[in-house]
Amino acid sequence: MAKQGTAPVPGTYQIDTGTASLERDHYGESSWLLRVNGVQSSHVDLNDPLRLEFEYMRWMAAAINQWPAGPAPYRRVLHLGGGACSMARWFTAKYPTSRQVVVELDGKLANYVREWFDLPKAPLLRLRVGDAAKVTPTLTENTRDIIIRDVFAGNKTPASVSSKEFAEQIKRVLDVGGLYLANCGDNSKLEEVRRESQILSEVFEHVAMISDPAMFKGRRSGNVVFAASQVPFENLTALERDLRMDALPAQFKAV
Repeated sequence: MAKQGTAPVPGTYQIDTGTASLERDHYGESSWLLRVNGVQSSHVDLNDPLRLEFEYMRWMAAAINQWPAGPAPYRRVLHLGGGACSMARWFTAKYPTSRQVVVELDGKLANYVREWFDLPKAPLLRLRVGDAAKVTPTLTENTRDIIIRDVFAGNKTPASVSSKEFAEQIKRVLDVGGLYLANCGDNSKLEEVRRESQILSEVFEHVAMISDPAMFKGRRSGNVVFAASQVPFENLTALERDLRMDALPAQFKAV
């Protein structure tokens, strides 16, 4: 095990769930790409935590920036699925007073990420090792302003965190006016997107999807971000503008 604060070194590392591969990003000396069991998991720029290379993370950031919940700039944030903690690092840079918990299934991976990527210490950021589907029901109700789900087994979202029962637990843990953002990976048939859209609509009053037009038209495989809440977006015009201006322009579609 590496010591606390060890600089990232390219290579393949054994973790609890298989292997983690750390690669340099050729477009920046301070940037790193993390793969878990061969699948792209996270991108981190050590010099610029506000840089989000993955488009779905930028879409999430756009939604968060336009969300009024919580006494700004304070946010109580729960990340389900940690990876390299790209979104947690972004939150710290954007909203320094946020209190965050990252739930990561793989303990060894969480340890490496803490060592490599200069994460804030508790209470600003706590890493909790565990299964998101099992940890979420243990959390106190109405204690989070924002919950982000980015949980994958390979390139699929586990059924345990995309069920109606799990969505109801998310609703319970969110405070009044809280926002749930869920990353859903799917192929061009969009079968998983339609399934989860139906489930979230049965649990939350307001549900929307964010993705690029090609994904919505079933022309490619990729990511759809679900945004769910008991209250509507108040700054929808500004959000739609920000999404259009993204490097991969996206649309906001109410379900």
